[in-house]
Amino acid sequence: MNSLHHENGYLGKEPWWKDATFYQVYPASFKDSNGDGWGDIPGLISKIDYLHDLVVDVVWLSPVFESPQADMGYDVSDYQKVYAPYGTVEDVDALVQACHIRGMKLILDLVVNHTSIEHEWFKESRSSRTNPKRDWYIWRPARYNSEGQRIPPTNWRGYFAGPTWTWDEHTQEYYLHLYASEQPDLNWESETCREAIYENTMRFWLERGVDGFRIDTVNKYSKRTEYVDAPITDPNSTCQPAPEMWCNGPRIHEFIHEMRSKALEPYGAVSVGELSNTPHPSQVLPYVSSAARELDMVFEFSMIRLGTGGMFGPKYIYVPFALPQMKTIVARWQTFTEGTDGWTTVFCENHDNGRAVSRFGDCSTPELWQASAKTIALWQATLTGTLFLYQGQEIGMTNMPATWGIDEYKDVESLNFYAEAIASGDPKAIADTMHGLRTLARDHSRIPFQWDDSPNAGFAEKGVKTWMRVHDEYRDINAAKQLADQHSILNFYKKILQLRKEYKNLFVFGTFRLLQGEHRAIFSYVKESPREISNSNPQTNGHAVNGYGGRKMAVVVLNFSKDTQECLDVRDELGCDDQDAIRLLVSTQRYENDEGLILEKDTSPPALQAWEGRVYVNF
Repeated sequence: MNSLHHENGYLGKEPWWKDATFYQVYPASFKDSNGDGWGDIPGLISKIDYLHDLVVDVVWLSPVFESPQADMGYDVSDYQKVYAPYGTVEDVDALVQACHIRGMKLILDLVVNHTSIEHEWFKESRSSRTNPKRDWYIWRPARYNSEGQRIPPTNWRGYFAGPTWTWDEHTQEYYLHLYASEQPDLNWESETCREAIYENTMRFWLERGVDGFRIDTVNKYSKRTEYVDAPITDPNSTCQPAPEMWCNGPRIHEFIHEMRSKALEPYGAVSVGELSNTPHPSQVLPYVSSAARELDMVFEFSMIRLGTGGMFGPKYIYVPFALPQMKTIVARWQTFTEGTDGWTTVFCENHDNGRAVSRFGDCSTPELWQASAKTIALWQATLTGTLFLYQGQEIGMTNMPATWGIDEYKDVESLNFYAEAIASGDPKAIADTMHGLRTLARDHSRIPFQWDDSPNAGFAEKGVKTWMRVHDEYRDINAAKQLADQHSILNFYKKILQLRKEYKNLFVFGTFRLLQGEHRAIFSYVKESPREISNSNPQTNGHAVNGYGGRKMAVVVLNFSKDTQECLDVRDELGCDDQDAIRLLVSTQRYENDEGLILEKDTSPPALQAWEGRVYVNF
């Protein structure tokens, strides 16, 4: 796909998006420009230089289309209009221009597994059984049990708790919705429906200069059309988890290949798909194989789902995990494309999960918060693949305070799961669900961005009631404060994102080899660049490699604990003998000589301090 390439010292030509840094903006919570307490596109434009200075290449804008907001814009009622509180279509045009004049790009969030019940397509579809758009959605007749009671066509449980079917009194049939009842699923089996999707939701925006899409729920378009019951795995519920009935269905690769051919490829548009319930590399590779011509890359969620109790009934019953479990998952997805024509992504935050520093780091003290946020940053910046950041990650934004009650949670999923626990009448289920929500809820990533220490954290003017409550600690954690502190998390992000670009052949394109897999505190691995293309002046990113076609190597050592830990023998892992000096490229801690510290022969690296991360290199 995307015909825009640039030179790469080792690999020749690569698509531009492989070594780009993407930054997700959740528009309702980024910046309010007009005092209504709701973030908007003009607010984002006013902060575009902040993103440019952060070394962001691509802005990913979460849904801004017309919507009743049953699921924060993931229920679209008109794909060619913008939800008024966000702005106008012309504001999107201005954002495209603001990005492009800075050498940045813009991708939009494409939501075409389902629409809103308020979309004109669905209104027509539900108007009668003979309407031409009836088959643009999935309708099925009722079943009846032995007592003659009407029951849904299948026993499937949806993602937001409850059944996947809602009864339509007017036409006397059920319609399918994998998410909320306000989000009916489109029927991709209809060719005319698919063509309408390409024309109305994709070409419209690509013609206006948008550079591509993050594609929501991309592997759920092809359902198993026999519509049979799922096995009973939760005997306490009438609805059963059934992702095998709609994930990676029989025609999914046909549909995505067609989408690319008809709507993406003609515009050179980049695509990244949300690929849930697909835990095996053999399932994922067909989506991202260059030869298959489907998607450029996908998000696979095994790592970011750590701690959840599953995707359905027990999702918010928190399940503790150990570091070796995380390392095993990371290693699997770091290596699954080696020797193939596929590609991978790197991320640890998004709009659907709690904050990384609260889940994977340590917020028990300000010092450990800062140290762990930096180590998480170093971890992400040294992994192979295309890097995605989420707003506020770069300043170490944390989860909502544990003292906040359920009334501060606004997300439909959080509220539905909590209501289900309440309905059970089980005090333990209620307490456990609330405990899980305090760690895992989608709400944590959606509170207003903390720009400064002024009222409302600079997200909105003083006196404005914001759509979600501003974090209590905004005076301590905000962008302005960190911009003024050269040792802040924000400035560390700027530094390592620049290093990631400078040594892209090592960090973006390099191979990954896990070390000390069973260590419960240390996360360490070797990164090795591909062999340099031979030429008369062998160089990579401006750095000669010992005057010949050698390989650059790095050992990344991360202390994921608050205790001091011995550092491994980095000289041995780098393949250096006792006569070779090795260099500390970067550390999350400050040393007297700072970066560039040389580890001379016969010397061992010092112990790692609490939540310290380092990168040692052989050049």
